[in-house]
Amino acid sequence: MTEAAWIAAAEAAADVAGAVIRPFFRVAQGLDATLKEDRSPVTIADRTAERAMRAVLSERCPDHSILGEEFGLQRPDARLRWVLDPIDGTRAFITGRPIFGTLVALLEGERPLVGVIDQPVTGERWVGVAGQRTRFRGPFGGQPGCRPCPSLGRAELSCTSPAMLNAEETPRWRRLAEGAGRVSWGGDCYAYGLLALGQLDIVAESEMKPWDWAALVPVIEGAGGRVTDWEGGPLRLDGPCQVLAVGDPGLLPEAVALLR
Repeated sequence: MTEAAWIAAAEAAADVAGAVIRPFFRVAQGLDATLKEDRSPVTIADRTAERAMRAVLSERCPDHSILGEEFGLQRPDARLRWVLDPIDGTRAFITGRPIFGTLVALLEGERPLVGVIDQPVTGERWVGVAGQRTRFRGPFGGQPGCRPCPSLGRAELSCTSPAMLNAEETPRWRRLAEGAGRVSWGGDCYAYGLLALGQLDIVAESEMKPWDWAALVPVIEGAGGRVTDWEGGPLRLDGPCQVLAVGDPGLLPEAVALLR
């Protein structure tokens, strides 16, 4: 398959997920959610969307592996692996906030080759490809490109929730927050899309599984930023669940120093 075919497959998976998800958004009676073993919520929309995504990718890329948040890994020995999160930000989704997203990534080994962040309600989509400039489309203003940030003291820092930080991580994160210009909470994958548009400067989070971060890497790095773990190293499938994203790569050394 060509790179163009990979991108088309990723966007097709995002398209079908959006078609499944939108009818469930802000349903009048609310959406029932059950808790998984890790206490995170899941709904019929998550599961139905992932099944639809798997069907599309299995048809287009029958030799590829697929790893999804809801239904695990199939064809584990394949060289290329799709990594899926049908609804990143289920808590936002079930409470009617359009800051969740669908994540689609294609990895070769540990390296993300293609990443899509899709917001199916607002119609915004970021498409990142390793070595290429990120593409963005949506009904609002914005062009992909992380903004310069000359100092940490002027940086906009974001994190989805303090609850994702454990007792050991919390003081480390607070050191970073104390050095930043301003802190905002909430956003899930949408915050990383905002970073790629130059609206935020740093996102530092934990409890991030491969399906949470794989799609983010090509999007942010294709916009000029960097994505690492809290030690400044590359993210790994079996590595720590800590993710640090910066729009201006010059912020990375100081951010890492404060998080260590």
